[in-house]
Amino acid sequence: MIPDCTHYTGYLLYTNDHSVQSVINFVVLIHLTKKIMATVQWVLDPSHSEIQFKVKHLMISKVTGEFTKFSGSFATQGEDISTANISFKADIGSISTNNEQRDAHLKSSDFFEADKHPELLFESEKLERINDEDYKLYGALTIRGITKNVVLDVAYSGVITDPWGNTRVGFEVTGKINRKDFGISFGMVSETGGVLLGYDVELNAQVQFTKVAKEVAVEVA
Repeated sequence: MIPDCTHYTGYLLYTNDHSVQSVINFVVLIHLTKKIMATVQWVLDPSHSEIQFKVKHLMISKVTGEFTKFSGSFATQGEDISTANISFKADIGSISTNNEQRDAHLKSSDFFEADKHPELLFESEKLERINDEDYKLYGALTIRGITKNVVLDVAYSGVITDPWGNTRVGFEVTGKINRKDFGISFGMVSETGGVLLGYDVELNAQVQFTKVAKEVAVEVA
């Protein structure tokens, strides 16, 4: 039977045939469900996270450093981690290598020049899913006022609800950069002709994020 009258009001279609009406409304609601998705906010928990780096010293061993003050957040569409839009920053003044003299040198103009460039910044461009646990993180890293595109490896550790009812998610982020790309080219040559401090910097971050209770509905394509 062809409905004798059909009109559109708001998001729903109406006809004089109730069975057709039900089918049409169901289809429209499915369409709206696909279009509207909650944006979930996550914030970095610094007390359960570590941001570290390693550099070769005298070309025979590696020295480990870390940032003790940092913050970050990301937003996802629903619970889909691959939609994450990530922001991160670290306080250069909080750098620590367990040696005060070396830390002061790293903050100087030979390295990070912390008085002029007090923050390390990262803004993601996309998080590419490789499989259920592994991702590639593409983004812009800014050090000493110089921004470069980088690709980092991300291992997804899973999501849990802690004893206090908070939803938490964990990641391990690893990668390697060349410090000369960011204007940090200071180096000395040893008696054997090798450099005292390597140019490649290994990055390792063990991070936990906590889900923010409030969700915001947004329209997605």
